[in-house]
Amino acid sequence: MTALRVGTALMLSALPLCAQRTALAVVPRFTRADTVVLHRTLDSIADRHHGVTGYAIVNLETGERITRRGDETFPTASLIKVPVMVTVYDLVAKGELSLDDPLTLLKIDKVGGAGVLHLFKPGLVLTVRDATALMIAVSDNTATNLILDRILIRRVWDKMEALGLRHTKVHHKVSTWASSVAPDSTKKYGLGVTTPSEMATLFGLIANGQAVNPAADSAMLAMLDDNQDSELLQRYVSDVRAPHKTGAVDASRTECAIFHLQSRVVACALTKENQDQRWLVDNEAQLTLGAIGRAVVNAWPRKPKPAGTP
Repeated sequence: MTALRVGTALMLSALPLCAQRTALAVVPRFTRADTVVLHRTLDSIADRHHGVTGYAIVNLETGERITRRGDETFPTASLIKVPVMVTVYDLVAKGELSLDDPLTLLKIDKVGGAGVLHLFKPGLVLTVRDATALMIAVSDNTATNLILDRILIRRVWDKMEALGLRHTKVHHKVSTWASSVAPDSTKKYGLGVTTPSEMATLFGLIANGQAVNPAADSAMLAMLDDNQDSELLQRYVSDVRAPHKTGAVDASRTECAIFHLQSRVVACALTKENQDQRWLVDNEAQLTLGAIGRAVVNAWPRKPKPAGTP
């Protein structure tokens, strides 16, 4: 029985019988999926992929959970920026950092790849909040490095370990391998490492207001809602809210999303050793993750539309 159901049962048991009946009438009833069929479908999709695919799917309301290679380590690519964001908000909650603290962009800070900050002239001043938003919405690499310089890489390790996520680590600043705090792991995984199950746990904690605190987690969900990359788990899905973060390097594509259906479903899918390393919208791993996202969304009913909605 999930914590939600246990808590509901305890609260109901304290009420008179007639009040219990009234309360039960308004307690949401969440439809469960045929997880046997879903697991078979997802494994079929993963088996066809020319690379290694792992996933963790968790329904936050019903407790349903299915995994493939859930405890196996994978490169994160830019998905590791979510633990960085969580660490930022944790430090803010502790009073050690402010979202309004200024960050000054210097020429030495600029790195290429995803983002826009590398296009700006040195001397630009932005806030910690600005840099964090850019890190999540457009996966800005320069913004990520500005944040990591401020908070320090090891603090991300400490925060993840405090949440019980001992395999989830960022290794170095983006495209700045000399900054690595774990050279051997950097060679194997690149920017960061995690497991499908650990990243699903982290997204579940954020969704439930338990990664830092409800206010901070709500702000982080809003940032994840603004993510601009919808070519992976969301590519075949429409009209479903899905706060998410993606990652991409040559041989790996990754993503975690929280699909807001009738219930909230966390879907994390990670790939590695991909044969198709093209930087095209129809890269095989992106199509694989798209098929996984579609199967997950189709496994549970969606929220009913409000009356009068076309």
